[in-house]
Amino acid sequence: QLQLVESGGGLVQPGGSLRLSCAASAFALDYYAIGWFRQAPGKEREGVSCISSGGGRTNYADSVKGRFTISRDNAKNTVYLQMNSLKPEDTAVYYCAADMSYPGLREERYDYWGQGTQVTVSS
Repeated sequence: QLQLVESGGGLVQPGGSLRLSCAASAFALDYYAIGWFRQAPGKEREGVSCISSGGGRTNYADSVKGRFTISRDNAKNTVYLQMNSLKPEDTAVYYCAADMSYPGLREERYDYWGQGTQVTVSS
């Protein structure tokens, strides 16, 4: 079974940057679309960004457009989420998810999920 591991979270000041990574073991990510989702305390999980298996299609939530960039390096079996100009409202646990179709930001369509990494934006 595909296992996903997120890393790169942490504490950052407003306006700062972080790069999250989503890595897979045992299986190649080449065949999977990857989505990033986040859940803030007391809120429902929401879609942030997604990328197709080949990297040619991407989608972003309106709240992160122009600040976040999703990319993938299939040779390293890793998908990245570069987050710039971070705001306190970006504070959440960030999850990556995988599916062999292209579900976009519809989380119910993703079959495999990581455990999440905490991102805290605070001064």
